[in-house]
Amino acid sequence: MTKINALHRFLLPCFSPNSAKSTRSATVAPKKRLSTSLRDDLDDINAAAAAAAKALDPQDQDSQSSTSPTPQNDVVSVVLPQQPRPSKSMVIGTIFGHRRGHVWLCIQHDRRSTKPTLLLELSVSTHQLVNEMQLGLVRVTLECNESDRPQLIDCPLLTVPIWTVHCNGRKFGFAARRKASEKVKLMLKLMQSMTVGAGVMPAGFALGSEAESHQEVMYMRANYDHVVGSADSESFHLINPDQCPSQELSVFLLRSRHS
Repeated sequence: MTKINALHRFLLPCFSPNSAKSTRSATVAPKKRLSTSLRDDLDDINAAAAAAAKALDPQDQDSQSSTSPTPQNDVVSVVLPQQPRPSKSMVIGTIFGHRRGHVWLCIQHDRRSTKPTLLLELSVSTHQLVNEMQLGLVRVTLECNESDRPQLIDCPLLTVPIWTVHCNGRKFGFAARRKASEKVKLMLKLMQSMTVGAGVMPAGFALGSEAESHQEVMYMRANYDHVVGSADSESFHLINPDQCPSQELSVFLLRSRHS
């Protein structure tokens, strides 16, 4: 009887294998289909991307910042209007005059033009200016006072007809705005090809009176920095060539206003 029971235990599974497989399959967890798993993964990725976009949305940040309480000690910054900066350009300036005559100042934006932007006759004599230049520093200040000439308040600064002259702190009379004569135009035409230089021109150019026409004309021509500070202040500053000794020469045009 014992042998028959042993044979039943070993041989019966060979003739009925389906029962064993069914019991084994019942213990194994069912596998997920491939299409279903990919769909679930895509849903997870889309949900993560939506959460990241919401975190980077500036409107949400603004709404959060607007709803969040602000501390009472916040500093409020006030932006003040910036003052206009002075404009700067380069012009050609020529200082000339008869040996025993007055100094003239000519400003040109184009060296080929015989119509100067500014032409002034100063009461400073030529030999006085030469003596001042030997010191290495020349500051010429031309002033226009509103109280003396109220009709010149709103006119362009370079069109003011009369100026008070100071040279290195000392008063040297007045300066008058002139219109270029034919002699002056001819002299500027002869210097068209020259940008920087100094020398003497032969007699024959009557700058002031006919009595000075027999005198030679001394001149100094160079580039100047033209600085426009405001409607009431402009200046011209000599640009020294590299091969020349240091020479500081500046011309200031100032119009004073009384409030």
